[in-house]
Order: sequence, then structure tokens, then C-alpha cells
Amino acid sequence: MSKKNVICPSCGFGKNPPGATRCASCGAKIDDESLAQAKAGGGKAMQQEGIDVLWTVIATVVQALLTGAIIFGLPAVVGALDFEGGNGMVSCIPIWFVGGVIVGLISPGRTFLEPVIGSFVVAIPTTYLLVQSQTVRVLPTFLYVVMAAIGVLFTLIGSYLGERIQLGPAPKAVPAT
Repeated sequence: MSKKNVICPSCGFGKNPPGATRCASCGAKIDDESLAQAKAGGGKAMQQEGIDVLWTVIATVVQALLTGAIIFGLPAVVGALDFEGGNGMVSCIPIWFVGGVIVGLISPGRTFLEPVIGSFVVAIPTTYLLVQSQTVRVLPTFLYVVMAAIGVLFTLIGSYLGERIQLGPAPKAVPAT
């Protein structure tokens, strides 16, 4: 008598081999507790299980490289670009969103918070440097903090979007026979 494939309690992927500890599709843990919760209707779809330090470091590096290359490096190469002050802070919002999408796409399992932490860590020195670099269009410092918070929020949205893209379309229900 052969065992049936295990259905992931998080994403519903039904082709996990018997005895699998992680979902082959989304990377979520598959154990007796999660299977029991899914049967009881308490599934934790799209919820993060914990913070992974490695992916927090990777997300911070991705956000730092994107921010440094575009906000600080690109104007050094292309003289017509000027990301000083408020213009740089406004430009950080879509950059951090894209960074969240990238980390959401490449990370295994649910990793929503790691890109947010990475953006927050990168936002602190970036905000400071952009406040110090403003020469023409002077904005109050609290607006830089508000824009940094908006950028971190957009990172969360981007990481969620990246995770959803990584999961692919929802699996079709197989009729019981």
C-alpha cells in the first residue's frame, strides 16, 4: 500500500512526497502540528514562521547595493542626475520596493520581514546622508523620516508581491475520487 502525497497546509501544493518536512513549492514546514491546524481550519497561509538571520543579511546587502548604486553611484557617473536631498529620498521608495520584490522572489519560504529589516537598516544612513546633502530644496528632517517610513512600508508590499509571484498560481483543486 503506497502512501499518498502530502498537501502543504500553507499553499496547498499537493505533490510533496510522503515524509517531506518542507513544501517543495513554498518552503513552508510540513509537520504533524501544521497538518492538524490545516485540517482544523487554522492554516497559516502567507504567514511568516520566524526571522531568518541569513536572509536578513542578504536583504540588507541587496537594499544597500541598490540604494548605493542608484542614489549615490549613478549621479557620479551621469552628471545630469541629482538625487540630493528630497529627490533622493523620493527615489528611495521605489528602489526599496524593488529590493523587497527581489528578495521575495529569491528567498525560500515566507520572508516578509527580512527585506523590511534590511530597508530599515539601510534607511538610517541613507536618510542621514540625504539630509546632509540637501543644498537647494531644503525639507524639514521629519519629512525625510516620513519618506523613509513610506519606503520601508513599500518594501513590505514588494516582499509580499515577490512571495506571491514565487508561489505561482494557486493550485487547482483535484476532485476526490
